[in-house]
Amino acid sequence: MISAQESLQRLRDGNRRFVASLGSGETQLHLARGVELTQEQSPFAIILGCSDARVPAEIVFDQGLGDLFVIRVAGNVVAPSQVGSVEFAASRFNTRLVVVLGHSRCGAVLATIEELQRPAENQSLNLRSIVDRVRPSVEGLMRTELKNDLQTLVGHAVRSNVRASVDHLRHGSALLENLIRHEGLMVVGAEYSLETGVVEFFDGV
Repeated sequence: MISAQESLQRLRDGNRRFVASLGSGETQLHLARGVELTQEQSPFAIILGCSDARVPAEIVFDQGLGDLFVIRVAGNVVAPSQVGSVEFAASRFNTRLVVVLGHSRCGAVLATIEELQRPAENQSLNLRSIVDRVRPSVEGLMRTELKNDLQTLVGHAVRSNVRASVDHLRHGSALLENLIRHEGLMVVGAEYSLETGVVEFFDGV
């Protein structure tokens, strides 16, 4: 196990390497872009994705500083703070694309399935709040034959959960509804494959 102090040192070392690399031509471009972005930003897409460490949106989509407005939460669930963040970016920066990005083998989805199969005692209320937001996307599927094949069940549940978040953003905010109806805002769903690295857009495209 890596200690907190060692982890902190790794971050410091990584930042030191980043600073030292600023002499190269390519990183000078990034630095210039960073200075420019201290004044304003104009992200072309809003990504509501999972907090999973294997799915960093900027890397997955090969974008740089200022290109994406990224909101990350376990299970890519939608709660008021996430809706507010999307509203902020869409209205402040005139960003017209929102992508709800799920991913294969999502731990939050699997945790919800496990909770429905074997309810945990004394579960943290904060963790339960995430499970409860994923639960509606999973419960119906667990009443089908999918319950007998965990891998397939998780695959279907990941997409069902993405669709639920997409639907919530489209219909759970008067501000976003107005932008969709009158200003061309698009909210789409997508899934990133941990196995292949491919992002598949499947809802609202």
